[in-house]
Amino acid sequence: MTSQEQELLRFPTDYPIKVVGRRSAGLRTRIDAIVAAHAPDFDLSTATERDSSQASYVSITYTIRATSREQVIALANALQASDDVLMLI
Repeated sequence: MTSQEQELLRFPTDYPIKVVGRRSAGLRTRIDAIVAAHAPDFDLSTATERDSSQASYVSITYTIRATSREQVIALANALQASDDVLMLI
């Protein structure tokens, strides 16, 4: 990692991550479990959820207190590995 990349984020930091998936039973529970595994101090009740205009998709925004770049990468990789996740923002 270059020094410029290191300066982009200073840890610990509040780090928002938005998860987009198809609306389905249990989606929120499954995604919450992934986030909780990688950010155990995160209060899941603070996540926000928004339906698409046709309610076919849902976006869930989590703002975790990230302690390292590695934590953010591990969380993103775990979320991307989930069949429930269509996109991360």
